[in-house]
Amino acid sequence: MAALDWIVIGLFGLALVGIIVWVFKQKQDSSGDYFLAGRDASWIAIGASIFASNIGSEHLIGLAGAGASSGMAMAHWEIQGWMILILGWVFVPFYSRSMVFTMPEFLEKRYNSESRTILSLISLVSYVLTKVAVTVYAGGLVFKEVFGIESVWGIDFFWISAIGLVLLTAVYTVIGGMKSVLYTSVLQTPILLLGSLIIVVLGLRAVGGWDEVLAITSAVQVNEYGDSMVNLIRSNRDADFPWLGVFIGSAVIGFWYWCTDQFIVQRVLSGKNQKESRRGTIFGAYLKLTPVFLFMIPGMIAFAMAQKGVVINGEVFTLTSADAAFPTLVAKLLPAGVKGLVVAGILAALMSSLASLFNSSSMLFTIDFYKKYRPQATEKKLLNVGRTATVVVVALGILWIPVMRSIGSVLYTYLQDVQSVLAPGIAAAFLLGVLSTRPTPKGGMWGMIAGFIVGIMRLGAKVFYSTVAGNAGYTDVKAWAADMGVNNPFYVLFYDVNWLFFSGGMLVFSMLVIMVVSRFTLAAPAVQIVGLTFGSATPEQKAETRASWDKWDVIHSAIIISITVAFYIYFW
Repeated sequence: MAALDWIVIGLFGLALVGIIVWVFKQKQDSSGDYFLAGRDASWIAIGASIFASNIGSEHLIGLAGAGASSGMAMAHWEIQGWMILILGWVFVPFYSRSMVFTMPEFLEKRYNSESRTILSLISLVSYVLTKVAVTVYAGGLVFKEVFGIESVWGIDFFWISAIGLVLLTAVYTVIGGMKSVLYTSVLQTPILLLGSLIIVVLGLRAVGGWDEVLAITSAVQVNEYGDSMVNLIRSNRDADFPWLGVFIGSAVIGFWYWCTDQFIVQRVLSGKNQKESRRGTIFGAYLKLTPVFLFMIPGMIAFAMAQKGVVINGEVFTLTSADAAFPTLVAKLLPAGVKGLVVAGILAALMSSLASLFNSSSMLFTIDFYKKYRPQATEKKLLNVGRTATVVVVALGILWIPVMRSIGSVLYTYLQDVQSVLAPGIAAAFLLGVLSTRPTPKGGMWGMIAGFIVGIMRLGAKVFYSTVAGNAGYTDVKAWAADMGVNNPFYVLFYDVNWLFFSGGMLVFSMLVIMVVSRFTLAAPAVQIVGLTFGSATPEQKAETRASWDKWDVIHSAIIISITVAFYIYFW
């Protein structure tokens, strides 16, 4: 890192401090001000925050690493701007009418208080054990790789950078709440986009152009069915990414994440009205088209450079691992000043993702637990509880880092597994709950419970069989099962079935549970669900929604869908 790089990073830091000071001076007297920015956010702030919150360690480490190891396979999850459009066009009206703070609170209005508690618990545990800890863990790895520092004062630089990242982010999240997240995202998003674009341009120049990347990666076979790293659509017999399973699994996970997860939807809830919230999702959908090009393709470029033996500054470009692709490009490829800009962009992405997690987690605790059992609590008390909850989440995330570090080599795979079994039950409850008035409170609740139980059984089976096979000296569970003659129904269903097909099957199972239980239990009173489903919206509510969009919203949505289709055609 040259002096110019540090100057650039310093300027970014000063701009960040300026925004935080400005936010701190704004009046935040209520929990609505703190958690939802007073429900006064514009479409630019909402869209930028959706994108910046989404872009975290799973992109800087995982997505670039996926590009370097398996090519375009994971692109299905990253070309999901169309899914954000579903949030804006389908779900925003219902969320806006309900005037809720959290997604669990919405389920309480649609179903019952038990559903709210169940979703809150699942969300809080998953945030602390996966999103917070993993982002911090990967942040430490990124900065250790980029700065090339092993230790400072005898302390592993990983810990210094990881904990420093947490504390810095926690300060402005605790102080400013949702406004800090929204307005720092407006600063962070363009820096991240520009920095990553520079990586792509310089990487392509170094390797010899896009055609050279295609030539090298298309020559690498990823299975015995003729598919290469370039193929987005792979044989349905592919063990990891069968095309039908990918379409089903990515849609289930994507719907849960983009349309029902507090982490994302909270940005939409902060909008001034339906118009601003919807346009924020359209802007966010445009931005969501970029990660494949800004993170996955750089991973493929890094792989091609290593395969070709490209010489950079007198040294042959090499990768220590697939996950080191993006930080290695930053460290080896960029000139002084530009490297500082990209490091600031990486810092921006990690901080924004963490800030969103901290704010969402503290909001879930404050609104869905504390306020629920202390309904008479003053707004000042709720603000203090929210800030305290943020500090607790930060502490738990730090305590979980050693566990994340111990499984670093399989981190991204485990994250995808967790999401694939977490999503279906929740997705089923929201999807059926909004589409129809028929699902009853007990139906929605038991659908989520059934989905969660099956998901835990799936994760438990993976841990159990992996442990048994490992103790027997096997690294491949399926090879152990074949040698031992293990072929019982539990193994076949809960371990052997492809994770993407299993996720789709879980969605169908959860929906069936909802419908069957609803057949034998009492429906919610009509007055309870007014405006919360398609069938219960009043003429006035429908008119308000219709007045919130015009032809330009439709045109931009059509453009996003057209770009997505063109992408699939190109990489078919």
